[in-house]
Amino acid sequence: MSNSRGGVQTGWGTVSASDGLFAVLRRQLSGLGVYLEITRPGNVAFTGVLTVIGAFVAGGILTRPLAVCAAVVAATTVTAGGNTINDYFDRDIDAINRPDRPIPRGAISARRALLYSLALFGTGFVASLLLPLWGTVIVVGNALGLLAYTQVFKPLPGVGNALIAVVMPSNLLLGGAAVGDVRATVVLFALAAIATLSREIIKDVEDIDGDRQEGLRTLPIAIGESPSLWLGLASIVVAVAASVLPYLDGTFGTGYVLAVLPANVTMLAAAGYAFVDPGSGQRWLKAGMVFAALAFVVGRGTLLL
Repeated sequence: MSNSRGGVQTGWGTVSASDGLFAVLRRQLSGLGVYLEITRPGNVAFTGVLTVIGAFVAGGILTRPLAVCAAVVAATTVTAGGNTINDYFDRDIDAINRPDRPIPRGAISARRALLYSLALFGTGFVASLLLPLWGTVIVVGNALGLLAYTQVFKPLPGVGNALIAVVMPSNLLLGGAAVGDVRATVVLFALAAIATLSREIIKDVEDIDGDRQEGLRTLPIAIGESPSLWLGLASIVVAVAASVLPYLDGTFGTGYVLAVLPANVTMLAAAGYAFVDPGSGQRWLKAGMVFAALAFVVGRGTLLL
């Protein structure tokens, strides 16, 4: 409908005739952008990549492309739902630790975020029904774990860290399950789980002020910051030492040994730097995990050549 000044009334306010269609689209996309932001798209994309890598390592990415696509949809939507509902439950803590996140800054209401997360979980469950049984089991298990994480597991020292350390890397297993060979990805899952555990511990050190104010008993609050950081470093040392196993058991070719070296160096350095700056340390540790994922691809690729 038009107003007296020649403007057009829309769902996003009054737009003058000179604004045109592009102004309306810009406002609409700006409103939709928060729905992408709250899912933490970087993490979501990484779970999709892990799923594809799992299928690639298991040798079925070309023979069962529809199953791989269904697994990627299930993995990414469940992860997106988990990140969104985590922001819903953590909105008071985030007001202290991360006030720039969508709910604390008022970009999206808590109720709308909750409904959105449930829709994402539902989408992931429907996609999982297109997978073999083990794929469905992994997706449902991840969804239940993420739903319960903040309210049930996070307040228990170390338990919440262990849960996330299983959920994220389990998408490697999901990729293998989608193509019918979950066993081929078990060692990779174990390596990724140990590295993820280290990052989650360091993240808790970074968030200790807000968690303490909310009365949570995370691992750094229970045992102290320094012991937690040493535990994170020890986890990375174990992961680095065990990173040679996929080559020794014949899962990967010789290219993997060289490709995983930058990942190992980055993760070790990141875990060490976390003693100085936990925030930067955990972000660099995440970068090292990306390098490790690329090493998995190189290792499988060189074996096929």
